[in-house]
Amino acid sequence: MAERQSLDTTFLPLPGAGPVTWEIAPGLVSYPDALAFMEERAAAIRAGRESELVWLVEHAALYTAGTSAKRQDLLEPGRFPVFDAGRGGEYTYHGPGQRVAYVMLDLKRRRPDVRVFVGALEEWIIRTLARFNVRGERREDRVGVWVTRPDRPPLADGSPAEDKIAAIGIRLRKWVSFHGIAINVEPDLSHFSGIVPCGIAGHGVTSLVDLGLPVTMADLDIALKGAFAEIFGPVETAAAEAETRSA
Repeated sequence: MAERQSLDTTFLPLPGAGPVTWEIAPGLVSYPDALAFMEERAAAIRAGRESELVWLVEHAALYTAGTSAKRQDLLEPGRFPVFDAGRGGEYTYHGPGQRVAYVMLDLKRRRPDVRVFVGALEEWIIRTLARFNVRGERREDRVGVWVTRPDRPPLADGSPAEDKIAAIGIRLRKWVSFHGIAINVEPDLSHFSGIVPCGIAGHGVTSLVDLGLPVTMADLDIALKGAFAEIFGPVETAAAEAETRSA
């Protein structure tokens, strides 16, 4: 399959902007609570009351429906709770062992260009995976970040087998983003079988551990932080108030 070339993914803030707050939530975060918090924080960022934020969480097993979700792509409706996410995209799975990074940035302080922003998020994932010697790739006809699987037979058209390792789904309101990315570290991959992930059939889903890499969530968080700073600028670790938002 053709690999889509990256755009100029420079997404640094304007001079004088403060660092992005970097916060890791302990435990499993309730999905409705996460939605409510993102709405509140995005509004505060727009009003200039709060800093931009990257919020790293894990959720209990659940499915989310984006604004383009097709009911027929929910293959097992009663398996896990299903939530309307309000973001772009189709059905996705979240669960333990998957790192979800909610990204609340003010694009007016950076570049008010949605296409470039999505490219920057893709580049963030790709650079993060590269720290573990994993080659993540974009695809012209599919969202997310993909890895080829030379250990498996090729597809019917002769192209290499490939699996999705990371998903992207965002929403913008008055140029402030929320929702974000999800990278599979060691989730139960069988849980993805209850949906057609992102509406894309015929391809598998993988994780860092499934690829044979003994990567922990803490390892991934360190790599995410370093790659984020390269693309989006300085970050500042948050205080421990994240405790109050976990469930």
